[in-house]
Amino acid sequence: MSENTKSSSGGLWENIKVLIQALLLALVIRTFLFQPFSIPSGSMMSTLLVGDYLFVSKFSYGYSKYSFPFSPNLFSGRIWSSDPERGDVAVFRLPSDPSVDYIKRVIGLPGDRIQMRDGVLYINGEAVPREQVGTYEPEGRYERGEPVPVYQETLPNGVTYNTLDLSPNSPGDNTREFVVPDGHYFMMGDNRDNSSDSRFTVGYVPLENFVGRATYIFFSIADDASPLEIWKWPTDLRLDRFFKSAQK
Repeated sequence: MSENTKSSSGGLWENIKVLIQALLLALVIRTFLFQPFSIPSGSMMSTLLVGDYLFVSKFSYGYSKYSFPFSPNLFSGRIWSSDPERGDVAVFRLPSDPSVDYIKRVIGLPGDRIQMRDGVLYINGEAVPREQVGTYEPEGRYERGEPVPVYQETLPNGVTYNTLDLSPNSPGDNTREFVVPDGHYFMMGDNRDNSSDSRFTVGYVPLENFVGRATYIFFSIADDASPLEIWKWPTDLRLDRFFKSAQK
């Protein structure tokens, strides 16, 4: 074998090793540290929009079987567990179908009593302070042709965020009182009148089903655009959303 052939063969093997190492590193980061997610619906508008891509911290709440690819049944419950806090925007597995990821805001903690009355959120019998702070005009597939009222809520622990009020009398504006069981959480979307959440079919979410806490938006593009159409980026990218907090 000539020296040139040996050199070429050695260089190829080195490139393969570098590629394998990079893939393993990416797998470790995705499994234990941060996992990318994209927003598929408008249930968290205006905090999160369709076309937002964000990182979710896998270590914020510890690890369960849902933290890992293919959800291997290696153990039950969570290890190195840390409880979600009221107001966190979190990704979790749908209790009725754990193959499906949902993203909502933590509203009710274990033992809480949660109820909606005339569009106002009540926690343990106390109304959550709510004031209108402006309006919002949905874009793309959610465009309405008129601005939507935006309300700021302040939870008992001081966390503030905005919610949308698409309709003054929607099915989720008046509910029964929900009592959150031990080890479970009550999740709601910020787009209160267009969110399938714990008020409806989602139900209470077990701690085991949490995947992680949303951190930062790293990429955002108009909801009717494709990220692969790079030539359209100059008009479709939402640069003002890059590196924005995914919490509010």
